Amino acid sequence: MITKAAVYGLNGDQSGEINLPDHFNEEYRPDIIKRAVLAAQANRLQPYGPNRYSGIRTSAVGWGTGRGVSRVPRVKNGRRGMLVPQAVGGRRAHPPKPQKNLTEKINRKERHKAIRSAIAASAQLELVQRRGHRVDDTLTLPLVVTDELEKIQKTEDVIAFLESINIMEDIIASKRSKKVRAGKGKMRGRRYKSKKSLLFVISKDQGIVKAARNLPGVDITTVDGLNAELLAPGTNAGRLTIWTTSAIEELKKRFL
Repeated sequence: MITKAAVYGLNGDQSGEINLPDHFNEEYRPDIIKRAVLAAQANRLQPYGPNRYSGIRTSAVGWGTGRGVSRVPRVKNGRRGMLVPQAVGGRRAHPPKPQKNLTEKINRKERHKAIRSAIAASAQLELVQRRGHRVDDTLTLPLVVTDELEKIQKTEDVIAFLESINIMEDIIASKRSKKVRAGKGKMRGRRYKSKKSLLFVISKDQGIVKAARNLPGVDITTVDGLNAELLAPGTNAGRLTIWTTSAIEELKKRFL
């Protein structure tokens, strides 16, 4: 049962304690977390499919029988097969349908429970390490920092803070994991991929977003923008998360 957490300053020293909401004591439900993440991913999908006239804008007609050739439609003033699925340049037999509904529905209570469960998982050191984050066994979770973190303007100051609490190694590991994506995604604006690292949860942006957004694998969000996918990328809960004190206070009123 987690009821309190230490509050750290920007120098890495403990500056007090804060009472935690009941979110951090929620039951760990990987099945509900997975459902919420997959629903969020499905609702981002863009409908796709061919133009309804693709492959059939042609003058091709069949020659009929008695010519010693197959009866596929052939372009006029030539003999090239057109229109049918087995012909080069013909229509698709069963193409993707743009009108297909790709969204997934999830109940609000279930989605909120998934978020609370993912928040609780982020406070369990065993789950955080199992997810692959580079953290010491001596680390006490959850990590709560004073609101001065939201006012940081420079990336070097963010790095100095992360080094003071000994979690900079996780960002270095994310940087080293960068590699070329397998498959055709590399030709569609997604050439590289790398592992996720820290998640900063703040109450209001006062400079930290611009200062930390370029760190490898790092995400920054406000409490009202928090979702299961940010807390459990790839449906795997236990993301290493840093909270500000204002974010913790705001969290007490959300996802109930």
